[in-house]
This record gives sequence, structure tokens and C-alpha cells, in this order.
Amino acid sequence: MRNIKLTVEYDGTNFSGWQKQPRRKTVQQEIENAILSITKEKTVVYGSGRTDSGVHALGQVANFKTVSNLTVTQFQKALNTNLPEDISIANVKEAPDNFHSQFSSKSKLYLYSILNRDYRSAHMTGKSWQVNQLLDLQSMKLASEHLLGTHDFKVFAHSGITVKSTVRTVMKVKLSRKRDIINFEIEADGFLKRMVRMIIGTLVQVGKGRITPKDFKHILDSGKKTKFVYTAPPQGLYLKKVRY
Repeated sequence: MRNIKLTVEYDGTNFSGWQKQPRRKTVQQEIENAILSITKEKTVVYGSGRTDSGVHALGQVANFKTVSNLTVTQFQKALNTNLPEDISIANVKEAPDNFHSQFSSKSKLYLYSILNRDYRSAHMTGKSWQVNQLLDLQSMKLASEHLLGTHDFKVFAHSGITVKSTVRTVMKVKLSRKRDIINFEIEADGFLKRMVRMIIGTLVQVGKGRITPKDFKHILDSGKKTKFVYTAPPQGLYLKKVRY
């Protein structure tokens, strides 16, 4: 039995997220269907983590077990032939038997893209969050620095989550602007459901001058949701890289 590791890109616009669900189009199900067509094996494709409906990936990682003799190059070509155009297999490797895309990961890097102007883009619709009001990037940077280190992130988590701990360690935050595009990158040892979207939604409240960087820190430290803890829409979010 072989363990095959995939690096996957996808446009999440037309998918109900990564994880397969009854009567819904998902990335996991599409890849499993493609493998079935190629190998005639019914297998489970394990992802490094779930992405919500509408969220994209530049470097999702997945793995599956197979008895097929296809080379990794043949697997990549065959999968891309059998997958829809909004999913692409960027890389295929043979992995050790004990490799698991989720449990072996050390950290994940997410990117969130904001279109900061008052007219729509012909190219970035569905790929970014349009915020019409000019944002104060320096204040957002100051607020984002409070995310670094180990914190309880329950205030930036979906209320329905069921996890043993909401404590996570953030190793990197970066905010940058190029013309009217603001990109936010965050790397952590793990993420809670909606965590990145709630962080960026609240940082935008800082950028709009509705709260200060100090207020942002108080929200994080207190763990109490306020009206300024806002969930950004999914279309600006990308799973950029998974580190092992």
C-alpha cells in the first residue's frame, strides 16, 4: 500500500468547502471521484484541514492510500485530466506510510485579500473582499502585532466549535498594500473555525477607525465578543501553505 501526498490548488467559489457532504459539491469528493475513475479504488482523501464554502487554496495538502502502480507524474496528469478546471493538482509525491496531511502538519499559512476601493474589479470578484472606505493600514499593523505568540483565540472562533482547546500560537503576521490591494498573511500552529475571517473582519474595524489597536488587544485578551468582532466574507481567504 502506497501513501500519496497531493498539493492542491482550488477556486472555492463553486464548492461547499473541502469536506464532503451529502448532496453538496466539495473539493474532497471531487478528488475522491477522480481517484476512483483512475484506479477503480474507493479511497478517502485526507486534507490538512477543512476550508469553508467559498474559501480558496493555493497550497492545500492531502494524502490517500492506494495499491496503484502509477508513477507520481502519471497520477498528477491523470488527476488533472479527471478533475474540474477549478481544482488543480500542483504536485504529487510518495510519502512515508505514517504521513497524515492533517496530523503531521506543523503550521498553516493563510492569506486574506482585500480590494480597498469604491468600484468593483473585473478580475477579483469572488477572490477578495471589497471594502470601499480607505483603511488605515498602519493602525491595522499595530493591532495585528498583538496576535503574535500564544493566546486563547476563542473570541475569534465560531460559537458552535467543539474543540478541546482554543489556545493557538501565531508565528507570523504580515499586512501589506500594493496600490488598492491589501494582503494579510497569518501563520499559526492551528486555526479555529472562522478564526482568520473574524480576525481580519475585526482588523478592518481598526482600519476604519471604529476601534483602536488597544481596543483590538482588549478584545483578544478579554475573550468577549463585541459588535466590532466582525466575520469577513469567505471569498478573500486562501489557504496558502502547509508546513511539515
